[in-house]
Amino acid sequence: MNWLRRGSSEPLWKEEFSVRTADERYVTRRQLTKFLVLTSLGMFVGNIWILVRSIFYKAPIYPQQPIAQLGEIPVGGVKLFSYPTKEDHCIMIRTGEDEYVSYSQKCTHLSCAVYYSQGENRLECPCHNGFFSIKDGTVLQGPPSRPLPRIVLETRGEQLIAIEVKG
Repeated sequence: MNWLRRGSSEPLWKEEFSVRTADERYVTRRQLTKFLVLTSLGMFVGNIWILVRSIFYKAPIYPQQPIAQLGEIPVGGVKLFSYPTKEDHCIMIRTGEDEYVSYSQKCTHLSCAVYYSQGENRLECPCHNGFFSIKDGTVLQGPPSRPLPRIVLETRGEQLIAIEVKG
């Protein structure tokens, strides 16, 4: 048999193969140090990237857009509109004689459209029975975990103007 060394029971390839199975289980101090240094360097670079992005972050500039005339909708009435872009659907509710609230119409759970339930005085998401407060957009009943983004309205003369999205 050529594959065995004379006087040995071990095959010839095991002697020529450079990896020793007994040494495979152990990590040298040099390998551990190299791993720790590279991992720390990666985390440091990641944190520097986050810091740089936060320094140069610019808050979005929202357009000022007329939404409705004062008194255009009755108390308890609803008006749908788009703000700040045509793809961002919103809902405005007149809650009192001089009180209007407006929110994004997109549920914070799975982006289903919310609607106003006048009998319950809340915004409802029909997809998964999520309910939001009409007062501040907070979640009354889950699965949504975040409140609805609020559209800030401003009165100018006889017009209601959307000026910003909060939340």
